[in-house]
Amino acid sequence: MDPALIALLAAAGKSASSLPADMSTALFNGKVTAEILQRYLELESKFFLGWLLNFPGFRERLLADPSFLVKLAIEVGIGVCTKCTAEYTKRGDNFAKELDFVGANVVMAIIADFMLVWLPAPTLSYAAGAAKAGNPLDIFSRMFAGCPDNAFQKVQPGMPSFTFMQRLGAPVRNGMKLFAVGFGASLIGVGITNALIGLRQLLDPSFMPLNPAADVMATSMAYGAYMATSSNLRYQLLAGVVEERGIETLFKGNYKLCAVLSFLVRTGNTFLGSLLWVDFVRLLGMQKASH
Repeated sequence: MDPALIALLAAAGKSASSLPADMSTALFNGKVTAEILQRYLELESKFFLGWLLNFPGFRERLLADPSFLVKLAIEVGIGVCTKCTAEYTKRGDNFAKELDFVGANVVMAIIADFMLVWLPAPTLSYAAGAAKAGNPLDIFSRMFAGCPDNAFQKVQPGMPSFTFMQRLGAPVRNGMKLFAVGFGASLIGVGITNALIGLRQLLDPSFMPLNPAADVMATSMAYGAYMATSSNLRYQLLAGVVEERGIETLFKGNYKLCAVLSFLVRTGNTFLGSLLWVDFVRLLGMQKASH
C-alpha cells in the first residue's frame, strides 16, 4: 500500500479494515488515491455526513462531490417554495381549506426534485459493476455496465476513463429511471388529489373543485415522458457541465460562492422547467392556452 495512504489512516486512527468493504478492497488494489482517502476521512469525521457514508448511494455521491447535500437541499428547498407559491396563487383564499390537496402535491414535488438531483449527480463507486452472468434480471445492468451517472462528469482520481458510448448511455439509463419516477410520482399525486376531491364532494355536496379531475394515466404518462426528456437533459447539463466543470472549476475552494451560484442556476433551471412543462402539456393538447 502507498505509504501516503498508510500515513493518512494512521493520522486518523483508522485501518484499512475499518473502511467500507468495497473501498478497502480498492485501497489494496491501488485504486484509491490520497486525495480521495483524505476526502473520505474528512467526511467521516463529521457526525451526520459520517452516518450517511454507511449508505453506498450517499457515499458514492459525497466522494465525487462533497457539496452534494448542499445542492440537494437547494433543489428541494426551491421546489417546495415554488410549489407552495404556485398553489397559493392558484387557490387564493381557499389555500387553508385545501391544505390536503396542497400537501399531496408538495410531497410528490419533493420526491421528483430529490430524484432529479440524485440520479444525474456525479458518483465515485468502487463496487464491482459487473452483473452476474446468466441472470435475466440483470440485463439492464449489463447493458449499462460502466456507464457514469452523469454523461459529463469528470473522471475521479484513480478511476478509468469512460468511453464515448458509456457517457452516451448515462442519460439513456437515467431517462428510463426518471420516466418511472415521474410516472409513479404523478400517478400517486394525481390519484390522491382526485380521491380527495371525490371524498370532499361526498362529504360536502356544495364543494366545487377549481378544475375538473385530471386523467390519471394520461397525466402520469406525460409527466414521466417530460422528466425522461427535458428534465433529464437539463439536470445532466446542470450537474455535469454548469456546476462540476464550470462553477466548481472556476471557483475551486470557495464553497460559499459555489453554493450561491448553484442556488442561482438551479432557481433559473426550475423556472425554465416550469415554463417548458406548460408548453409540453399544451403541445400534447392536455391544456389549452387562454385567449
